Amino acid sequence: MCPAYIDNEKEVHLNRRIVGFLFLLISLGFFAPNLKSQEGTAAKQPVAPVRPVTDDYYGTKIVDNYRYMENLKDPEVQEWFKNQNDYTRATLANIPGRDKLLARIKELDQSVPVIVRGVQRLPGDRYFYQKLLPGESTPKLYIRQGLGGEERLLVDPDKIEVAASNRSKGKNALAYVDISQDGKYAAVGITPGGSENDTEIHVVDVATGHEAGDVIFRALHGDPQWLPDNRSFVYGRLQDLPPDAPKTELRQKGRAYLHVLGTDPKKDPAVFGYGVVPSIDVDPKRTAHISTSPGSKYAIGWVESGVSPNCNYYIEPVEAVGTSNSAWRKFADLSDDGTDVAMHGEDLYLLTFKNASRYKILRTDARHPDLSSAEVVVPPTEAVVQTMSAAEDALYVQVLDGGINRVLRVPYGPKPKVENLALPLDGSASLMGSDPRVPGVLFALTSWTNAGGLYSYDPKTKQVLDTKIEQFGPYAHDDDIEAVNVKVKSYDGTPVPLSIVYPKGIKLDGSHPTLLGGYGAYGLVSSSPVFYSYQIAWHEKGGIFATCGVRGGGEYGEDWHLAGKGPTKPNTWRDFIACAEYLIDKKYTSPAHLAGDGASAGGILIGRAITERPDLFGAAIIHSGVLDALRFETTANGVGNIPEFGSTKTKAGFEALYAMSAYHHVKDRTPYPAVLLTVGMNDPRVDPWESAKMTARLQAATSSGKPVLLYVHYAGGHGPIGATEQQLQEAKADIWSFLLWQLGDPGFQPPKR
Repeated sequence: MCPAYIDNEKEVHLNRRIVGFLFLLISLGFFAPNLKSQEGTAAKQPVAPVRPVTDDYYGTKIVDNYRYMENLKDPEVQEWFKNQNDYTRATLANIPGRDKLLARIKELDQSVPVIVRGVQRLPGDRYFYQKLLPGESTPKLYIRQGLGGEERLLVDPDKIEVAASNRSKGKNALAYVDISQDGKYAAVGITPGGSENDTEIHVVDVATGHEAGDVIFRALHGDPQWLPDNRSFVYGRLQDLPPDAPKTELRQKGRAYLHVLGTDPKKDPAVFGYGVVPSIDVDPKRTAHISTSPGSKYAIGWVESGVSPNCNYYIEPVEAVGTSNSAWRKFADLSDDGTDVAMHGEDLYLLTFKNASRYKILRTDARHPDLSSAEVVVPPTEAVVQTMSAAEDALYVQVLDGGINRVLRVPYGPKPKVENLALPLDGSASLMGSDPRVPGVLFALTSWTNAGGLYSYDPKTKQVLDTKIEQFGPYAHDDDIEAVNVKVKSYDGTPVPLSIVYPKGIKLDGSHPTLLGGYGAYGLVSSSPVFYSYQIAWHEKGGIFATCGVRGGGEYGEDWHLAGKGPTKPNTWRDFIACAEYLIDKKYTSPAHLAGDGASAGGILIGRAITERPDLFGAAIIHSGVLDALRFETTANGVGNIPEFGSTKTKAGFEALYAMSAYHHVKDRTPYPAVLLTVGMNDPRVDPWESAKMTARLQAATSSGKPVLLYVHYAGGHGPIGATEQQLQEAKADIWSFLLWQLGDPGFQPPKR
């Protein structure tokens, strides 16, 4: 996909296993460890003062009772956050059964010897990868020579010294890694405490493991791309704004910069983007990037269209980047609906959904690109073409076909005969990338019941082999669970994919605690298979996981995305409601035992599902959710999301945003389900006040007597970004304990007082 578009949900970028991360957010949540109060009882839950502010949108008056919470620096607001957090901590810590559940989750999780992410293979059989060992807090960067070679620790993010202003934010985490084309340097992004806006680029000498001394700040969109001289790279960074600048300006006027090793980053010239190239008019709300490819004579520049998948694409000789000979040529406009580019020699490949909702791949001559005469090398079919990666021998393509991923091999040259790789497992196959100088491809593979592994394809032997880099231990699969994929008719008759994972042999009597997740935004897929060993702990309690591929996501291509975007957004939560009704009708569960879950943009889905049909759910979890959609565009990240959700600057935009704003659909004296909302105070994507306002409104309105809790992670960002492994284990235990309590498990019921 268009790289800037994917970066908006940065979780995807962390390990390039899109499905795995989204499932983690959707099914588990994230917040810091619980602490028991000294007395072992919860303090009194604070009540937020009501201070109404009325806005007039095109004759419609909207009352906002908690507008003052948007000032997160207000001491009164800070105190309210703290007291809510203290109350939540004490409440969750005193749920019976939680400690045993946590112990089981740790046992399952720590049984995995090695967790590996972001594998890169370079010529000479050199591998770079991020690895997490049991008991460690965050992944570290390693290098090894050959799959059987001895590995060496290259970067421990905890030992990277960040700016003084970032040291108190929390644990350092690796945001991205790019290796110079000769393999001598690694440019790594270090994010402190999940504060992505404060990401720093550090350059490390691969031979010694020592820093080269180059440090670049505000590198949220850093994504370094090394040039062929191996002494310089292009990257992106946020503006350096004065303290009194509007926060909506922070992510605007995006540019790509050129850094030469050993020079002052403050003097790095802008080489592409807003106001850089006179002949290229870049909207200040858009972000501009440059990508390079080892061995290629060309650099690709692109300007994203906000969070929509299509981009404007440009090309020029890589040797001209940042010189007086720079002459970018546009080869794809927004109307060409291009979302990704790959290079091999003089061949330029474009992934596009123009006249192909489920995507196709075109090939043209990079010297004189002309899409009107481009060859279709991967035609549109029922399968969704998701991404592509160029290797020495062929172009490798990932497709989604009926909820299962396949990997295609497309030989270079005209009229290629597309090959379908024989995979050892039906499930989610996620390309981890390839190198145009190395034959074959690396990919991750998992299913609903099998953790799978990291595999490589050797075009000489035509074999798919387990690299053995990643190890899953004794719980790599679960023979006691099974999965079923069904199509559920939504309110308008549209079939919606629903996956249900459950313990074998259960009685369909409506008694099972069930966690139904969904996402439905940006065209991202959230309903493909994934398995982690710790999920066994939920199934051992009789629990069911279900995932609904609602409209707005990418399960069926761009048409599916457009059917849940802007004015069509109600389809997203109504599809979710239909899936909830299916689970109840088929007696997998019942309203008293069903929980809904949504994260980030998925907060729209779950927020509107429980405000439209509170009777369907016994509980709900909302992580870093977009809940006050009318005010989202006033935030730093909200401006870039206008193409996806809309703007109040037009009447139609206001009407769409009001329809999807859960905060404004909470009604007084309504029996809402139990709700747990989680936030990270370093979150740069969805401001914490959105969850705070929703918490206060639900607490004031609900008549069910069920708890509405806010959990605050002061050293965390958006979801699990910046989280330690221990914090994630605590999160699983806390979320599931809360759910088992509210969904009626006898072992999790606090004593009545």
